[in-house]
Amino acid sequence: MITVVGRSAEVEVVRFVLAHGEDPRAGLLARGWAAGAVRAQGVLGALVLAFEVERADPPGEAARTRPQGPGLGAVERRGVVPRQRVAAYAVVVADGALLLTQLSSATGAGGRWNLPGGGVDDGESPADAVVREVTEETGQLVVDVRLREVMTQHWVGRSPRGAEDYHAVRLLHTARCPQPSPPVVHDVGGSTSAARWVPWDELGAVPVVASVPAAVRAAGLPWDHAWPQS
Repeated sequence: MITVVGRSAEVEVVRFVLAHGEDPRAGLLARGWAAGAVRAQGVLGALVLAFEVERADPPGEAARTRPQGPGLGAVERRGVVPRQRVAAYAVVVADGALLLTQLSSATGAGGRWNLPGGGVDDGESPADAVVREVTEETGQLVVDVRLREVMTQHWVGRSPRGAEDYHAVRLLHTARCPQPSPPVVHDVGGSTSAARWVPWDELGAVPVVASVPAAVRAAGLPWDHAWPQS
C-alpha cells in the first residue's frame, strides 16, 4: 500500500491511498492540490509519499489520466489480476558521465539503456533499494540518496507476459558515488546485461528509455546541453 500525503505550511491537508493506476500528482490535483517537492517515508507495505502542496483548481474530466495500451476485452479482463510494481532508480553522475545499465532481452526492451535501479522489496525503503540495486547492477557504492520525482504508468493490454493491467510506480532519485570505478554487473542473468559510465557527449548515440531524460531533468540537470562536471 502507498499512502499519499499533502502538506501545506507543514500542516497535513490531504491524505489518500494511491489507487491502482493512479498517479499521485494527478490524485492530489483532482482533490484540489498542486504538488511540489516529494519525500518518501517508511518501507514498501507502509510507504508514504509526502508532497508539499498548494491550493489549485481540479482539472476537468478530459484532462484526467487514462490507461495506456489497447485495453482488454470483457472476457480477458475477468482473468487479469491488477499488478502494481514499485521500483526505485537513481541518477548518478561522476566525472561528467552518467551511470547507465543496459536492459537484457528478458525485459522485453533488450538493448535499451536505463538508470540503475529496480523493484523495491517488501519491507525495504526506496533509498535502501537504490543502494542495493546500484551495487547489484553496476558494482558501485552510492550514498546521499534523495527522492526527486515520482513517475507512474498505467498500461492495460497484452504484453510478452500476457494480458495484464499493470501499474508502474517509479521513484526517481539522485545519488552520489564517492569512488567511481569500472562498472561490473553482479546480478548475472537478471534484467541487466551491461553497465557503463556514459559521457554526456556520447548520450546522443545511446538508446535510453523514456524515464531517463525525465529523471535527469527532475534532478535539476540539463539533458540536452553540455554536461556539468561533478
